[in-house]
Amino acid sequence: MDKVLVVIPTYNERENVQKIANAIRQQSLSVHILFVDDTSPDKTYEIIQEMSENSSDVFLLKKEKKGGLGRAYVAGFNWGISRGYTVMVEMDADFSHRPEDLSRIITEVRGNPGVDVFIGSRYVPGGATQNWNWYRKFISKGGSFYSRAVLGYPINDWTGGFNAYRSPVLQAIGLENIKSEGYSFQIELKYRSINKGFKYLEIPIIFEERRAGKSKMSSKIFFEAVARVWAIRFSRI
Repeated sequence: MDKVLVVIPTYNERENVQKIANAIRQQSLSVHILFVDDTSPDKTYEIIQEMSENSSDVFLLKKEKKGGLGRAYVAGFNWGISRGYTVMVEMDADFSHRPEDLSRIITEVRGNPGVDVFIGSRYVPGGATQNWNWYRKFISKGGSFYSRAVLGYPINDWTGGFNAYRSPVLQAIGLENIKSEGYSFQIELKYRSINKGFKYLEIPIIFEERRAGKSKMSSKIFFEAVARVWAIRFSRI
């Protein structure tokens, strides 16, 4: 059976980390959880450290300085690869990614050995977003439509961050060469994987608004991601 690591970046998530860890455990998935803390000012890492000292399925990787979402994931992936994990799952700490959908993704991973990349998709039949206003839906769907048109692959949800990658994919694409941060990181990671010939599957998920804390999404982050799409398209990958 695949050895699965759920990688969860954190930045000021004190209210959520214990709850999300417990919710994942309730799914009975036989996975480990790695929180990658980006030097949270609210000292989220203290709660994670306490959890890790009292359980065998939670780990903390505390970064020395703030580097952003992409750097946090790369650090987490490298940590997992070096320890023999065969599958890495990206997941948010704020419950916008539902633990029950994690169960669905893990089921697909373990049932489809011929697939390399598993994309949690809001924009395939059965997928949806909840509690979003029209503007946020517009920029999310628009970003995926734009990425699909520029990059040339028919992925429906380019910008989503609830995905699973087999470790050989992450080793093959050259994590050290990824330049993107923020939401464009998700686009570049998918593009590098599919462009290398790895097979992907989109899995419907329900994306919910975060339960606690402040969203890190903004129009500035979105438009930076859109601008990066052309750089991703014409980079030497």
